[in-house]
Amino acid sequence: MFVTAAYAQSSTTEGAEAHDPAAAGEVHTETGVAHEAEHGSGVFPPFDSTHFASQLLWLAITFGLFYLLMSKVIIPRIGGILETRHDRIAQDLDEASRLKGEADAAIAAYEQELASARAKGHSIADTARDAAKTKANADRAGVEADLAKKIAAAEARIADIKSKALGDVGAIAEETATAVVKQLIGGTVTKTEIAQAVKASAGN
Repeated sequence: MFVTAAYAQSSTTEGAEAHDPAAAGEVHTETGVAHEAEHGSGVFPPFDSTHFASQLLWLAITFGLFYLLMSKVIIPRIGGILETRHDRIAQDLDEASRLKGEADAAIAAYEQELASARAKGHSIADTARDAAKTKANADRAGVEADLAKKIAAAEARIADIKSKALGDVGAIAEETATAVVKQLIGGTVTKTEIAQAVKASAGN
């Protein structure tokens, strides 16, 4: 059981008074209360009103020491920890904001590159289509010109063949006409007359 110094002294004093009745009327040096009154109270010293002054003093001293400990050691340390954590959180937020900005910039650059690639693809396709169309037109013009040359050459050849054929027909007609005249009338006709007669018949 916890026993205070005052309570132990009181118990000692009571023992002394039991042996020395003359000391029963003495006054306690700390509290100024007669031992006889203290003996009659029977209150546990911490709850005794006569000890409140010393208890309040020690409470004030303890509170002062605790306040100094809190204000000089614990609170600054806690404040430092909170400030460090706040700075770290602020740095993390700044880093996250920076990374978000870089990500947004990368996305914007990607979209721009994609749009540029699409536009370039369309331009290349248009250029290729125009080049193919131009080449096709040039090839067609070359083919048409070649065909025209071949047709002209064929027509000239046909005209030549026709002319030769007509010439051969005229000679054959003249020979035939000469033979027929000889057989029919038994006379001779000059080539000039036969040629004129063939031309006249061809003209008709």
